[in-house]
Amino acid sequence: MTVNIGHPAGQAIPEDTSAASVGTPAGLEVVPLAALRAASHSRGSGVDVPQRPTCHHLLTLSSGTARPAVDFTAYDVRPETWLWARPGQVLQWGDLTHAEGTLIVFERDVPDPATVRAAGLDDPHARVLRIPEAEDAVSLRVAADHLRHEFLGRGGLPADAHTAVLRRLLDVLILRVAHLGTPGDPGHEPSETFLRFRGAVERDFARTRRVDDYAVALGYSTRTLSRATLDAAGVGAKEFVDRRVVLEAKRLLAHTDLPAARIAGRLGFSSATNFAKYFHQRAGQAPIAFRTTVRGESPAGA
Repeated sequence: MTVNIGHPAGQAIPEDTSAASVGTPAGLEVVPLAALRAASHSRGSGVDVPQRPTCHHLLTLSSGTARPAVDFTAYDVRPETWLWARPGQVLQWGDLTHAEGTLIVFERDVPDPATVRAAGLDDPHARVLRIPEAEDAVSLRVAADHLRHEFLGRGGLPADAHTAVLRRLLDVLILRVAHLGTPGDPGHEPSETFLRFRGAVERDFARTRRVDDYAVALGYSTRTLSRATLDAAGVGAKEFVDRRVVLEAKRLLAHTDLPAARIAGRLGFSSATNFAKYFHQRAGQAPIAFRTTVRGESPAGA
């Protein structure tokens, strides 16, 4: 089995985010946490190095606790809970020495297209932490155990049939995890106005940070966008755009060695100075100080 999860710290993020990083013909791996720890140790990188994987990562524990971070927010993972990190998000495992469980890694194009649609696999805003009710927990445990059993080659099938079975079992697991609730779920669907605005921001946040530009492009007033965003996300439209820009800046600072001036250019700032001021006002740190902190480096190594 090849455990090849994420990219080394400092490596530039590939433009082709569909590039495979799973070392099996089926396009998925089922990795015990012990193997993840061993692989990280052999690389000398440690499991807390910021990664920006090109694959989906599903984590569930059988014992102990863990507190991984996805896009710089830490999540408490306990037995039966599920953590789902998606391609493009920055992932840090934290301390895994007191946890045992399973990590399921799969490429974007492995699930069936119907599963992709039904599970919302392409939604960059999907929930990270999923906490099942008791009945759902049993179904998920059975689905994960079946996938793990088949991955270990215990099904006695020819290679092509083995791959097909693995992918169908993964579809089952994905669909079950995707439809789990989470504490604090607002219980209502976002408005079409907000969904259109959110999609536009995802496409164009590096081109414009002006709510007026989004309002014109979408055919709404700025007031309408702000009301819809406040109702769905709890913040105004301008704050929503700013948070997306800052998130991307944090991702680039954590996972690449690009200088602040290059990051400023990628995000549409006219100068590194303007970017640094913008970032400091919203993140409470200078860009390079954030990089040093999130990587756990000493200031002298920044």
